[in-house]
Amino acid sequence: MGSFPPRLDIPREVLNIAKKLEDAGYETWCVGGAIRDTLLGAPHNDFDLTTAAPPPEVQKLFKRTVPVGIEHGTVAVLDAHNQPHEVTTFRKDIKTDGRHAVVEFGVSVMDDLARRDFTINAIAYHPLKHEWRDPFDGALDLDKKLIRSVGDPNWRFQEDYLRILRALRFSARFEFRIHARTLEAAKANAQGLGQLSAERVRDEWFKGIQTAVRVSKLLGLWMDVGAARIWLPEIGRDWEEGKKQMDRLPRDAVLITAFLATDAASLLTRLKASNRAIERGRAIGKWRDSYPDAKHPAVIRHWLAQVGEYVDDLLTLAPDGVAQAVTAIRATNPPLGLKDLAVNGDELIAAGVRPGPDVGEVLKRLLGEVLDDPDNNTKEYLLSRV
Repeated sequence: MGSFPPRLDIPREVLNIAKKLEDAGYETWCVGGAIRDTLLGAPHNDFDLTTAAPPPEVQKLFKRTVPVGIEHGTVAVLDAHNQPHEVTTFRKDIKTDGRHAVVEFGVSVMDDLARRDFTINAIAYHPLKHEWRDPFDGALDLDKKLIRSVGDPNWRFQEDYLRILRALRFSARFEFRIHARTLEAAKANAQGLGQLSAERVRDEWFKGIQTAVRVSKLLGLWMDVGAARIWLPEIGRDWEEGKKQMDRLPRDAVLITAFLATDAASLLTRLKASNRAIERGRAIGKWRDSYPDAKHPAVIRHWLAQVGEYVDDLLTLAPDGVAQAVTAIRATNPPLGLKDLAVNGDELIAAGVRPGPDVGEVLKRLLGEVLDDPDNNTKEYLLSRV
């Protein structure tokens, strides 16, 4: 590309914000992922703005704002439809520990672009003057399908080690090559990934799964760079076996993580996933190697009763014949739990069962008979079995 379209179609709300800032004397540009994705013809969310206005000025100029990252200069401005638009003050890093940066405001748009991670993310567009700034040839790299660090890649990654994972995500999402020096620096600095918070790593891994053209490409990069060794050690070297199936699975990050890991619950716990995600991972790990025999309906019903709410996850991973047989049985809506039985605890007590643990034991035994044959689920039959 190297050359740019004469103008971009910027949403009216974003233009209004930019105009108000410019009218107040503050230079304002559109930057970031939306510029990159627009040039690639890819779908994107909102256009972020970067401005000479310091955060207190942005808050003064607009009635409704949210200080989403004010220490880093970011204020969200709410439009008439309550949609937030991020406005960030021009900034440069003056100090960093590989996780958090201390930033300085009052710099130029060129300084601001110089602190960004990759050339394809360091392009600015002026929404009112229709001018472009691309000091690091990001447009050329978009053309070449290349992920390349702005400036020295070692410095870039040491400023924030998460950028290593972002390089891998962008490479898998756009099917871009990672520039040789950038990839070399990613490998050389991979040890620093251990300093990152689990939440940031989890968000990158999950986002990567959701956006990659092929998940196998993403995982291959994590393995190659050394990120998997640090954060995903439960994914063994034999993941290549399931490559084809992995790429066909729905883009559910917990499901795919559980499919890949030898101990999904441990991996998801390390990534500080939600309790619900960890339990899903645990259930998938427990049941994925013990599918019922497709020829025996009673065995399928017992299996359904045991796996409960995790049945859809397990069916997604199931061999074809099993999935069809289980789906056919489920379609008949058989009784699978104690609440589906034709009798309840009170009726058992009335029939002479001693109140207390005995009631639960009898109900469980009766459910077993109903799972063997759903026709057994009548009050008369079940009470005759007490």
